[in-house]
Amino acid sequence: MASPSNRKPIMTLYSGPTCVLSHTCRIVLFEKDVECQIRDIDPKAHPEELAELNPYNETPTLVDRDLALYNYSIINEYLDERLPHPPLMPVDPVSRGRARLMIMRLERDWFSLIDTIANADKKSADRARRTVRDGLISISPIFDEQPYLLGEEFSLVDSTIAPLLWRLPHYRIELPRQAKPLTDYAERLFARDSFTASLSEAEQAMRA
Repeated sequence: MASPSNRKPIMTLYSGPTCVLSHTCRIVLFEKDVECQIRDIDPKAHPEELAELNPYNETPTLVDRDLALYNYSIINEYLDERLPHPPLMPVDPVSRGRARLMIMRLERDWFSLIDTIANADKKSADRARRTVRDGLISISPIFDEQPYLLGEEFSLVDSTIAPLLWRLPHYRIELPRQAKPLTDYAERLFARDSFTASLSEAEQAMRA
């Protein structure tokens, strides 16, 4: 359970302890320092109440009073608007559009391959690993110029990619030396208090 210094209305996040998308929401909750109950959900035994809140019966699901939200991106944008400090999205509509596009591409290009890496045959899994690795290498030069994906400030885009970067050793994805700007960026993310607080025991064990 989050234990923030400033008390705000209690929320509940139904979260998978190894779910990448749930992890993004946990990071945002701790960035916002909001009082929230985080309920770890066994992926093989979802409680009945989750199905009542979410027709897809999946994590993450956020409950805020009488409102139930699902889809990690919708949850994260809601949290950013509901709790505007610190802001995690740009102010101007053009930059916000670019941020949303980056998040969509992260999901479609890389997150969509996680199940293949974890469960598919070796050939398919190795192909998926190469796709993720090559994509990460291609964005590495960005961090020679700026500390975060959108520039100088941590954003929802960074909270979205951070769980994937944390899991690279678990997925057996090795980055070459030329990707050092990216690995330095990853260490900046991992050093944030919000990221440390967001980790479940199972996620901590991924880099034990």
